[in-house]
Amino acid sequence: MSIRIIIPIILLALLALVPFATPGLQVLLTLALAKGIAVMGITVLLRSGQVSFGHALYFAIAAYGGAFTLMLLPGADLVVVLLLGIIAAALSGVIVGLFVTRYRFIFFAMLNLAFSMIFWSILEKFYHYTGGADGMRLPRPTVLWMELERGAYELVMFYLALVLALGLGWFSMRWLESPSGQLFRTLKTNETRLQYLGMSPQRVMLTGYVLSAFLCGVGGIIMGLVQGVVTPEYAFWVRSGEMVFIAVLGGAGSVPGALVGAAIYEIVRTYASAFAGDIWQMVLGIFLLVIILFAPGGIAGIYNGLMDRAAGKKEEGE
Repeated sequence: MSIRIIIPIILLALLALVPFATPGLQVLLTLALAKGIAVMGITVLLRSGQVSFGHALYFAIAAYGGAFTLMLLPGADLVVVLLLGIIAAALSGVIVGLFVTRYRFIFFAMLNLAFSMIFWSILEKFYHYTGGADGMRLPRPTVLWMELERGAYELVMFYLALVLALGLGWFSMRWLESPSGQLFRTLKTNETRLQYLGMSPQRVMLTGYVLSAFLCGVGGIIMGLVQGVVTPEYAFWVRSGEMVFIAVLGGAGSVPGALVGAAIYEIVRTYASAFAGDIWQMVLGIFLLVIILFAPGGIAGIYNGLMDRAAGKKEEGE
């Protein structure tokens, strides 16, 4: 087994032991995993050469879907809340996707931003239904119809987020390498060729777009359930920009990079805001600037470069 595979396995094993070795990092890493799943959605779009500054829309729709579910069905099971929130995000992706997938590049990015900000405005203005700027609470759902204490519930959410991150990451990579995924990636290089083959670029784009909305929805509902509250900030453009930030940090187009980038982003942001509260945004900005200037491939590019160098030295030694 090569070192390129051994290192991720070791890191995953260490991550799985976090609740027992360093419990203080458990919630932080759960939020990082949730955000990483959402960033996978941005990463999928980047494979087609498009970027969205409005995918926080689906992040928020899933979270609010979970909040309304728990409001209407108190004590609903975790599986029910997750499914309804994710379905709401995916269906919204289909509806919005029918409009935005006709456009490309800056028009695509800005249309997504517009839809996201419209939803943000609705959440802010319809106070009696959404709680306005104060948001809505998400009481702890039951787990297999059992009520858990906070500690046990957070442990369940950590391992649920970890399993979903690994499973959806594997699925996303498999999909991108499948015939459907290859067609989706062709949009970046030669969209005209798809038309010559008798295929609709809009339909191909819509497939990947719905997958990206689904992934953002999964991240959003997990984030809401862990934090216990969802606010309009979930749909604000800053959240979408944050996802793009993390995608670039992890390595544009890299699915594993989305998870690693989210973890690094959350850790840097948390400790920067704790020890440099007035300038933590500057710290993050400098961090991203260094990555862009010296490692344009992001964290994934750095890792692959080191592994290629190690493999080259091994071959020379033989």
